[in-house]
Amino acid sequence: MNFDILKTLVKRDETSKIVLLVMDGLGGLPEEASGSQTSLEVARTPHLDALAAQGICGLHESVAPGITPGSGPAHLGLFGYDPLTYQVGRGVLSALGIDFDLQPGDVAARGNFATVDEAGQVKDRRAGRIPTEKSADLCALLRERVALSDAQFYIQPVKEYRFLFVLRGAGLHAKINETDPLEVGERPLKAEAQSPNADKTATLVRSFVDQTAAILADQEPANMVLLRGFSQLPRWPSMQEAYGLKAVAIAMYPMYRGVAKLVGMEALPASHSVAEEFDRLADCWADYDFFFVHIKRIDSAGEDGDFDRKVALIEEADAFVPRILELKPDVLIVTGDHSTPAKMRYHSWHPVPVLLWSDTCRPDPVTQFGERACLAGGLGPRFPVTDLMPLALAHAGRLDKFGA
Repeated sequence: MNFDILKTLVKRDETSKIVLLVMDGLGGLPEEASGSQTSLEVARTPHLDALAAQGICGLHESVAPGITPGSGPAHLGLFGYDPLTYQVGRGVLSALGIDFDLQPGDVAARGNFATVDEAGQVKDRRAGRIPTEKSADLCALLRERVALSDAQFYIQPVKEYRFLFVLRGAGLHAKINETDPLEVGERPLKAEAQSPNADKTATLVRSFVDQTAAILADQEPANMVLLRGFSQLPRWPSMQEAYGLKAVAIAMYPMYRGVAKLVGMEALPASHSVAEEFDRLADCWADYDFFFVHIKRIDSAGEDGDFDRKVALIEEADAFVPRILELKPDVLIVTGDHSTPAKMRYHSWHPVPVLLWSDTCRPDPVTQFGERACLAGGLGPRFPVTDLMPLALAHAGRLDKFGA
């Protein structure tokens, strides 16, 4: 949807409320041990099934057919921002997610503490998912011992093995390749400029990585760092400007708070459990129009290849759905940002189940929330994710008629 057109249709004085519940990595693939069903199809989800029967369902494309999305682009699409137009690296999202004071011109990257073997090949991209406390100790060690010339650097823990790396100084540009090979058994990549004006940045990153490798050599399992998502702060229309919505993000992980802040949402302090997320939803219900609630660990189970744990976490999320309905939202959307099949242990390009519930839905045949059932849904078997926000606004009574 064109924001310029949408802004002319938005009713600014409406008081209806929209909830977007994102079950990260929701989509999956069938596995033989499960009777050729996906995790979502195996999961007992009576509340989501009831919503599917009353609402309208389908499968959305996170970016485009065949394209596997990162978490940032996938969420931007859910918020109505075409990820092919509105592009930003993971570094900016990580910085905003931990409330780092990112300045125009800074170059930010998301880092992983990782494990490499004696040959320098990656054994574990996540260093055994070391706890945040260990990551904080390692960040402090690097702040103390790494020295860069002609630029300042900042390194801060984010969550578990993840950290934020920021360069600040004159003449920095983010057009450099990532050092994360994204595969075990490969050596970390060398940072290289992707445009002539990024030579300085690439040199600084190489110096940081080389010094860090020497400092962490005896820090098993976190004896290396991998960097990706080099980016600089953009300026985009906010959800208030585009949709007339006062929006809030409720999430456990900093990256998702970051992508929400990038589009003008207020991000509440990071939650510590799913139950706390729903407590916060109830506590702030009177203060906002749009509520983005993010459940992360479903995606983590998929990345770990743990089909059964993904089933259990989907069931846990389903049990909280009545708490949303008690608040009487005008529109409730339940979906994922992308698919993360346990079979693949990674994000995939497969379309994502979605249900939209309101009292203005035209019924479709779907009575169970699952990949195969959603193929028959009224939203369609493969529709652009950017259609969701205009549909949510329409069902919430927030859009005027177009034209005479």
